[in-house]
Amino acid sequence: MKVAMIGHKVVPSRRGGIENVLTTLCPMLVEMGLQVTCYNRSSDKVENEYVGTVENNVYKGVKIKKAWTLNLRGVAAMIASFTAAISASFCDYDVIHFHAEGPCAALWIPKLFGKKCVATVHGLDWQREKWGKGFASKYIKFGEKVLAKYADEVIVLSQAAHDYFKETYNRETTIIYNGISRPQKKDACIITEKYGLKKNEYISIVSRLTAEKGIHYLIDAYNKIETDKKLVIAGDTSDTDDYVSMLKEKAKGNPNIIFTGFVSGDTLSEIYSNAYLNVLPSDLEGMSLCLLESLAYGNALLCSDIPENTSVAEDRVVYFKKSDVEDLADKLKLLCDDGALVERLRDGADEFILNKYSWQDVAKATWELYQK
Repeated sequence: MKVAMIGHKVVPSRRGGIENVLTTLCPMLVEMGLQVTCYNRSSDKVENEYVGTVENNVYKGVKIKKAWTLNLRGVAAMIASFTAAISASFCDYDVIHFHAEGPCAALWIPKLFGKKCVATVHGLDWQREKWGKGFASKYIKFGEKVLAKYADEVIVLSQAAHDYFKETYNRETTIIYNGISRPQKKDACIITEKYGLKKNEYISIVSRLTAEKGIHYLIDAYNKIETDKKLVIAGDTSDTDDYVSMLKEKAKGNPNIIFTGFVSGDTLSEIYSNAYLNVLPSDLEGMSLCLLESLAYGNALLCSDIPENTSVAEDRVVYFKKSDVEDLADKLKLLCDDGALVERLRDGADEFILNKYSWQDVAKATWELYQK
């Protein structure tokens, strides 16, 4: 069976949740006997962590093709999804798998050619604040309507998304959660040299710097409390330069707030491995890979109480009321002052999440869906 993946930026990559998923999942599907092709945007390049892993346009058995686009905010994804959809329509793929709602605006093209199409909704993207209420948000909502009507199968990552599609479109969907693999913990070396960070001396958030991720709440809450723990914000802009500027303005004057920019590889592993506490203050999630990774590293975790977080982490983390800076500050202070509570949260967190979510289960469920 031949499968094409459309809608991501670039594979292999950790640049976003979709890229992270496909970089892990696609080689596993190849091992199961599928022929998988990923249509990368022509405007994106493989980051340093993966340089040398792609040879002759193949990554771990996954074929890489370029989807032509322009490197312009707001149109790069749209153009790439259409050029990829047109290209894939003229190839002998058995299944064309679209990822995210916006790219699904082009799903009708391969359907015209009689192709079987699967759509994975990684989140209700039209709700993301960075798209505002203009054309981008309406276009993404259009993509949602197209996938709801025309996709042969729709994958969602949470019960909340399943209920949304049933209630809004009377559309049945299949829940296939994200997975997680056991990470290799690392001592603080690179992060000590580059940022002066040592084990248990900082709070971290690993995230794209977009408004729905709630980093502004975290900075405001952190500035309200007294602690000797530094705050490390690991991530970069995602067409959100104005938001990032606002974050840095909020952090100005507090030398204990550190922006690392985009990190991956050993640097990212060290940040996870040595954090005193991780925070996930999101207003909106699909199924957070950062949440899964934090627990897999055995970290204590403070999360917003949205259903997409509570259904995954259950009672293994501390929650605060979504968007509530005062409650976030109170819970942050509690955890900074109560090392025994942090140790209790860490105890067994890795085994809990690794036993609950497995990439092998994700690959098997995806393979079975393709067979239909």
